[in-house]
Amino acid sequence: MKLYDMGVAPNPRRVRIFLAEKGIEVEREEIDIPSGGNLSPAFLAVNSRGVVPTLVLDDGTVIDESMAICRYFEVLHPAPSLFGRTAIEQATIESWQRRCEFDGMFAVAGIFRNRSPNFAMRAMPGNNPPLAQSAELAARGEVLTAHFLDRLEERLLASPFVAGDTYSVADITALVTVDFARWVKIRVPATNTATTAWYAAVSARPSATA
Repeated sequence: MKLYDMGVAPNPRRVRIFLAEKGIEVEREEIDIPSGGNLSPAFLAVNSRGVVPTLVLDDGTVIDESMAICRYFEVLHPAPSLFGRTAIEQATIESWQRRCEFDGMFAVAGIFRNRSPNFAMRAMPGNNPPLAQSAELAARGEVLTAHFLDRLEERLLASPFVAGDTYSVADITALVTVDFARWVKIRVPATNTATTAWYAAVSARPSATA
């Protein structure tokens, strides 16, 4: 199998951290998104959506979307569990993973995609029609990102990890979101002490550098 990757992009990084936590090695091929490598005929022949990460199995099956790829490997390698074991664990982790993704990562992406010169007329990821950047959407993303960081702080004041007592995919998404926010010059406020402590702990895990 092969994982089409991009070393600095947030979504591929989520998969790499997940694989590192599991101790799984997968052949990888780098795709340069800013230069349009994901829209090249060669890559579109692999995945017509033009997105990474993309996992291609030995039988030719193509799986994209970070959490779909992670779930595939979770079934094959259930330990350590990163999606939860019991019904309540799985539901709680799913809920918080989606909150971190939709409320946090998408808000940051709204800023980045609508301001980065590399993505002029590419305000949405992948193989989509040309879309102009929007200063209004970038400004909205700043408001939403600040709101997300406050909600994350509230959660971490009550829980050692984002979805409960153990590290999970929710922490992976939250970590990547906090680091992604630095790309647009947004940092965790100094007053958010629970988030700062959590961030130090999850960043110290070997997987964080994957």
